[in-house]
Amino acid sequence: MRTTGRWVTVTAAERPHKAFLPNPLPPDPPLALTPEDQDLLERANRALGRLDGAADLLPDPTFLTYAYVRKEALVSSQIEGTQSSLSDLLLFEDEQVPGVPLEDVREVSDYIAALEHGMARLRGGFPLSGRLIREIHAILLRSGRGSSKNPGEFRRGPVWLGGPSPDRAVFVPPPWQEVPDALAALERFLHDEGAFTPTLLKAGLAHAQFETIHPFNDGNGRIGRLLITLILCAEKALAEPILYLSLYLKYRRTEYYDRLQNIRTKGDWESWIRFFLQGVLETAENALETTRRILALFEADRARIQALGKAASSAFAVYERLRQRPIVRLNELARSLGHSFPTISAAMARLESLGIAQELTGYSRNRVFAYTPYIKILAEGTEPLP
Repeated sequence: MRTTGRWVTVTAAERPHKAFLPNPLPPDPPLALTPEDQDLLERANRALGRLDGAADLLPDPTFLTYAYVRKEALVSSQIEGTQSSLSDLLLFEDEQVPGVPLEDVREVSDYIAALEHGMARLRGGFPLSGRLIREIHAILLRSGRGSSKNPGEFRRGPVWLGGPSPDRAVFVPPPWQEVPDALAALERFLHDEGAFTPTLLKAGLAHAQFETIHPFNDGNGRIGRLLITLILCAEKALAEPILYLSLYLKYRRTEYYDRLQNIRTKGDWESWIRFFLQGVLETAENALETTRRILALFEADRARIQALGKAASSAFAVYERLRQRPIVRLNELARSLGHSFPTISAAMARLESLGIAQELTGYSRNRVFAYTPYIKILAEGTEPLP
């Protein structure tokens, strides 16, 4: 059986306990991938390439990035216990007050801000590093439940998973004194120092290693899943962060945690990599199919608007804004488009009659409209966990 680390006894604690200190990556001995595993790796790479290529073919790829970043942020946060929906998030971003605890929505919004910060830094030439991870963590936990958990700073005490205390936990990550060196070793692996690792294998290995190190007091799961996206983008496997892998992990949480634990207890990197690659394959294929459905919806709705004749011009202007932001306030829409309120109101009424837009508030003033068919497609799988 492969050894992936060593258990160390922590005595400088109220209750002495065992903590796991992982070996640096890559695995030693190397991954023993079967021909079936190699085929899965190739299929996952092809699916990722098709998804990336689909974004390049769009007349305006920003709508895809806008939508999929929010889907990933929402689902990754749900895994950690938030109860927000996609509509809640969109309403919050449009400065509406959703009917859920604002704390949950803020956490999702902070995830988006953290990812956008990471992408901006990478595009500016900053390396994927421990420093960048700390910057992202500071944004992720800047508000909400994690704001008191030392955002942007490595932990200076024990954390544990499953159990009331470290001595009775399912898993205890390495002692906090080992965190900086463990993250530095992970950073060297990300930069292919010593050995080259193909991108998808690197993303899968690095995610598992990060979760094992668990460098922060809170937010480790979300940062670890965000790290997958950043690696794929840093390595040019994706131009934009449009892979929402958390959806795959959300519905396979038990297997997800078991696969990670088996790396530590059984040295089983191969089963984890197989699980990870299957997730990339399924998620990329599903995202590509979702993209096709969205484009088909856009085409059909544009054709119906075109049939309005002379009234189509103002309806198209409103519709294009709904494609960019699928929940809008009518008065804000009139201001941003530079049209009179009656003109915009009439245009929205036409979209409503076509079943494209739906009014959400029931009010006669300060009305909010949603591009409901579009949101329904995007929201598939994002219902809060029970």
